[in-house]
Order: sequence, then C-alpha cells, then structure tokens
Amino acid sequence: MGAVGCLFCDIISGAEPSRRVFEDETAVAFLDTRPLFPGHALVVVRDHVETLTDLPAEQVGPFFAGVRRVTGAVERGTGAVGSFVALNNRVSQSVPHLHVHVVPRNRKDGLRGFFWPRSRYEDEAHADAVADRIRAALD
Repeated sequence: MGAVGCLFCDIISGAEPSRRVFEDETAVAFLDTRPLFPGHALVVVRDHVETLTDLPAEQVGPFFAGVRRVTGAVERGTGAVGSFVALNNRVSQSVPHLHVHVVPRNRKDGLRGFFWPRSRYEDEAHADAVADRIRAALD
C-alpha cells in the first residue's frame, strides 16, 4: 500500500515514471535520476515503510535477496569491477521510504570510500561500554 505524497510509492504504482530494472513481490528497482555513476540503482521495498527497522521480519530476507540480484546485475550490466551498496535510516534519507543504493564501482573512479570522518573510541573501556549498551538494546 502506498503513502500519499511519497515519490517512491508513486513510482511503484506507476503514477511517476521510472526506468525499472527489476521487480518482484517485495521490491522494485529503478535507475536513480541523479546517479553517482551510470547504472546507480535504487531498490525500494514495495510496501511503504520508512526504515529498515520498520520492515516486517518476514520481508527482510526476500527484500535483500532482491538487493543481491540487482547488485549482481548492476555490476555485470555496467562492466563494473564492484559496487557500493548503502542504506540510510532517517539521517541522509532523502525520501522517507526504505531504499538501498546500488552504485557500480571501479578502481580510481573518484568516489572516496566512506563519506564521513572516521574516529576512535576513547579507550577499551569506552568501546566495551558502547558494545554493552548495544547488546542490551537487542531485547
């Protein structure tokens, strides 16, 4: 079911045009209109959910099976050596509808690894405390 005013829901329903490259019962994939490189595709979940944590557990496997298929197709179809596969949850998510970017990659293509500064933990105790909080939040 689509959400009113959601660009990706409109693309899924056919109300907005797209260059579809894949679809199944869980996902639809189409070319990004502002690609990092030609072949940059977006794989979107059919049902309107905003984030990965909103995706029902029974759809996670089928959705990522589609992402896997599109990733291989993007690499083969563009002749790329590899790919960058990324998903934003809320922050930097330009459309609030779960989607995965599949970007073809080649050595020395100008894309610089991760787009954010890396840091270190203050010390081993800090890293242990963060790990403990995450494990506790799994429940």
